Amino acid sequence: MQNLGEKRGKTSGSKPFTQLLLKWNRQKNKRQMPWKGEKDPYKIWLSEIILQQTRVEQGLDYYHRFVQKFPDIRKLAKAKDALIFKLWEGLGYYSRCLNLISTARFISKELNGRFPNSYQDIKELKGVGPYTAAAISSFAFSLPYAVVDGNVSRILSRVFGIEKAIDSTAGKKFLSAMADQLLDKKQPGIYNQAIMDFGAMVCKPLAPQCSICIFNKTCFAFLNDKVKKLPVKSKKVTVKDRWFYYLVFDEENGFIIQQRKTKDIWNQLYEFPLIERKADSKIDNILEEAVKLGWLKKRKYEVVNVSPVYKQRLSHQLITGQFIKIKLSEKTELKKEQLRVTVNQLRKFPFPRLINQYLKTGM
Repeated sequence: MQNLGEKRGKTSGSKPFTQLLLKWNRQKNKRQMPWKGEKDPYKIWLSEIILQQTRVEQGLDYYHRFVQKFPDIRKLAKAKDALIFKLWEGLGYYSRCLNLISTARFISKELNGRFPNSYQDIKELKGVGPYTAAAISSFAFSLPYAVVDGNVSRILSRVFGIEKAIDSTAGKKFLSAMADQLLDKKQPGIYNQAIMDFGAMVCKPLAPQCSICIFNKTCFAFLNDKVKKLPVKSKKVTVKDRWFYYLVFDEENGFIIQQRKTKDIWNQLYEFPLIERKADSKIDNILEEAVKLGWLKKRKYEVVNVSPVYKQRLSHQLITGQFIKIKLSEKTELKKEQLRVTVNQLRKFPFPRLINQYLKTGM
């Protein structure tokens, strides 16, 4: 089988891959995004962090809100963590938000607010990998670094018949080298944006627009009926099931919440006191556990209601949550990490989507 990837960046037609792509970009690419053509590295960095593992449609509103609230990196660096997390709320992958805060404060304090302008220095920023560094370098500073994301890997695999797994070390290395060779060194930012747009609009994961594709006369996958088989992925995602039982203590002066401060999901977000189980559990057993933990005293509480089951799917986890609202006859002694807040104050704290779904029901 002929591997078109060995042609090093040229289709078997008369025009190189890069020239065809840039021609498509000039004549047919109508995709509009607020950061396209942007030269401010802060805004480019912000957009790239928001779009890590996030669809553009979902990230747009967050980008607008962040730019409006924090028009420059110094204002972001000075903001309180809780405010930033509240603005990020619902976007998921909260480690990105932690990295955003850390990097903003590093640049503001250590670099006097000036964003680094070399690929290596950008790549050393917290939360910035090779792809994000290449995007910022090429868009903001016109440095010749090729982006290699899911869109790029998919296009190259299909057009050139690359059958190496894109999630393997060898596959990543091969595709990265090919992307560098295809890159238009004179206009790297335009090229990088063009190939990402092409992957989002034409060479899509599902239902690709092969009939209008500029490469359909030479595309290996199209000509060999392998569009659905490429790109190749070697790893299968295993989903872990977790059951979260939240105790909503209803006191005269409000409710008790606590901040998650672990390396687990939803780090730095807030929640009600939680008992986690590996499987579905009876509510009576959860209440018995709460008594053992000292959270409840026998005959000193009343279960007001038990919520329906809520679910939130993460990339590798399925969280099943249930909320047990409990009326306490006496005030609970708060632990170090806990706060007592009113209903109105609840809305000021950042919570995972699972808890926000519950709060929207009026509890």
